[in-house]
Amino acid sequence: MTAPAWAEVSLEQPAVRELAMLSGRGPKLLRRWVAEHPTHGVARALLMLATGDGLSDTTLRDELVVAHRDARAAGERSMSLVYGVFLHTHRQYRLTADHLLTHFARWPGDEVAGLLVDAFHACGDAGYRTHGDTLVERQYAASGADSWLWTSRMAWVRAEQGRPVEAYELAGTALAHCPRSGLAAHARAHAEQELGAGPVSTAFLDRWLAADPHALQFRHLNWHAALQSLACGDFADARGRADSVLDRTDVGMRAATNWRLLLAGQRPAHRSEPDHVRELLAAPGGMAEVFHTFNLALALAVEAATDDLYALARRAAADARPDYHEVLAPVVEALADITAGRPHAAVDRLTGPAEWTDRLGGVRVEREIVQDTLARALVDTGAHTRAAGLLHHRTTTRRHHVYEDLLLTPRTVPAPAPPTAPDSPVPRATPVR
Repeated sequence: MTAPAWAEVSLEQPAVRELAMLSGRGPKLLRRWVAEHPTHGVARALLMLATGDGLSDTTLRDELVVAHRDARAAGERSMSLVYGVFLHTHRQYRLTADHLLTHFARWPGDEVAGLLVDAFHACGDAGYRTHGDTLVERQYAASGADSWLWTSRMAWVRAEQGRPVEAYELAGTALAHCPRSGLAAHARAHAEQELGAGPVSTAFLDRWLAADPHALQFRHLNWHAALQSLACGDFADARGRADSVLDRTDVGMRAATNWRLLLAGQRPAHRSEPDHVRELLAAPGGMAEVFHTFNLALALAVEAATDDLYALARRAAADARPDYHEVLAPVVEALADITAGRPHAAVDRLTGPAEWTDRLGGVRVEREIVQDTLARALVDTGAHTRAAGLLHHRTTTRRHHVYEDLLLTPRTVPAPAPPTAPDSPVPRATPVR
C-alpha cells in the first residue's frame, strides 16, 4: 500500500515544529492535525507525547494502539516512531533508549525521533546517559549546524558535561536558526548558570518568555532566572518569581529556591505546605523516582520538618534500591541534621566523591544544591578553608557569585558543637566511596 503524501512526518510541519520547540501552541496544532487526519498514526502518537501526562493509563494505551495500527499504512519508520512514543509515554525509558539505537541505525538524523532522546538521561543510569550523549554527538556531526534540533540537543549535552562555553555557543547557533527553540533556550540557561551570567541571563530569559507566555517551559525557565537572581544577590527577584510564577504543583522548584535562600541566610519565598508534601510522599508514586523523593525532602527541609526527614531517611535506608539506601538516605539524613542544628553530622553524611550525588538523578544545576548544603555545613562547623576549596571552581569561574560568597560567610549565630550522643535514630547509610 502506498502511504498518502501527508503521512511523511518532519520538522517542516507546523505541529511537529511547534512540539519540538516546546511551544505552547504545539498541543493545539497537534489536536487540529489529528482531527483533520484521524488515521495519521504518527500525528496521534505525537499528540500523546505532548498530552499523555494528563490521560489515564488506559486511554493513553488505547490511543497509541490505534496510532500504531494506523502507522502501518505509512511504513516502517512511522511504526517505529509510534512504538518509541509508546515506550516513552509509559516511562519505559531503558526500552525507549534501546529502541532508539535501532531506529537511528536505520534512519540516521531523524529529527522527529530526536524528540525522544531525553529517554537516555531519564533512565537514571550513567551508562545509558553516555550512550545517549554519543548518539547525539553522532547525529549532530551527520546533520550539521543547520539542524537546529540536533544543535540544540548538542548544546544540552555539552551543558550537562560541564562544558558551558561550548554549550553557550551551540545554543546560540541553534537559536540563530530557530529563535524559539525551547531546548536551546534551556541549554543556554544551564550554561549561563555555570558561567554566573546573572542579569544578562535573566534579561534573555524574560525576553524569550515574553514572546510565548504559554511556552511549556515557562515556569521552569523562570526558576532558572530565579537562580541567576540568587547568583547576583537580587533576592527580592528570586522570591518574587517563586511566589508569582511557581504554583502549588511546583514543589521541587519552590523548595530548591527556598533552600538556597535559607542557606544564604536570606528570607525564603512563600513555603510549601508540609501536609501537601506528606501527601505526595504517601501517594503510590511518592518514592517511585529518587529525584522526585529528593525534591520532597528539600521541601521538608525548608519547613524544618526534622522528624519527617529522619523518618524519610529511615525509609530510604531500608529501600532495596541502591540509589535509595546508598545515596538518598545519607543526603536526606544530612538535611535533617542541618534542620536540627547539627552541621557536624551533616558534613559526615555528605562527604564523598564529587560524582556520587549524580545518582540522585536530575541535572547538574539541580544536584548542585547538595554541594551548597555541604559548603554551608562546613562553614557552620568552622571548616571555612575546606568549604572555600569545595566552591573554588564556582567562585573563580562565575562572573556573579554573590550566592557562593554568602554560603562561605559565617552565620551570626555560632554553629552548634558536635553532639556527644549517638547521631540519630537512622541506620547509618554511607555514600559509595
